[in-house]
Amino acid sequence: MSYDRAITVFSPDGHLFQVEYAMEAVRRGSTAIGIRAKDCVVLAVERRALAKLQDPRTIRKIVPVDNNTTLAFSGLTADARVLIHKARLEAQSYRLTCEDAPSIEYLARFIARTQQKYTQRGGVRPFGIASLIAGFDLDHKGSGEMKPVLYQSDPAGTHSRWNAQVIGGRNAKSLREFLEKNYQEDMEEKGAVKLGVQALLEVVDSGAKNMEICVVRQDGKIVMGESDVEEVVKEIEKEIEESKKAKQGASSGGDE
Repeated sequence: MSYDRAITVFSPDGHLFQVEYAMEAVRRGSTAIGIRAKDCVVLAVERRALAKLQDPRTIRKIVPVDNNTTLAFSGLTADARVLIHKARLEAQSYRLTCEDAPSIEYLARFIARTQQKYTQRGGVRPFGIASLIAGFDLDHKGSGEMKPVLYQSDPAGTHSRWNAQVIGGRNAKSLREFLEKNYQEDMEEKGAVKLGVQALLEVVDSGAKNMEICVVRQDGKIVMGESDVEEVVKEIEKEIEESKKAKQGASSGGDE
């Protein structure tokens, strides 16, 4: 029997092949990185090369879902458009019913629940996207303060909370290890932006031109301009050069 043809049939070893194929679609997508800092969340996305005559404003990997919720995705853009539309409708419905903004956790749970529904019924296929959902929620420790939060959802319909996470791209595992080594609790905004750009430089060839950096603050989000990202890239490259020179100087001094 071809277990990969039916979404509702498990293989003998417990796999749902269509869900795994959807995760492969995410791996073939562009890299997206989320980093939670002390007072913001930084979303950094690899921007694939555009056609010469294409308007870059129509190709966005970082989009607003609600006033205080921003989403970055990796995978099939058409699937993302449908899922984001559903999330926006849910956010507006929540506002209409509860007269309050939905929490980031609520929207992350809704997105994951929607994705999971599409792994359980015949006649549909899973969404071929993973997403990073960023914004501000009440502190789970009970302090009553609004704190930056970062959630991830995947094609299987699971959602989880992260300090820093990478989705999409063939190098996601090595980039995650890079973040594990370099991430620090209560990072400042500048440090989080620098860490996100450093991670993207591992997979992006053309520097700032192929990056999209968004900083989600409590009072709104800003998308960094190419010139601002270029300054961060030059700063990182300068540090790398200085580090190389210092190592060369130390090795030549040791030889003497």
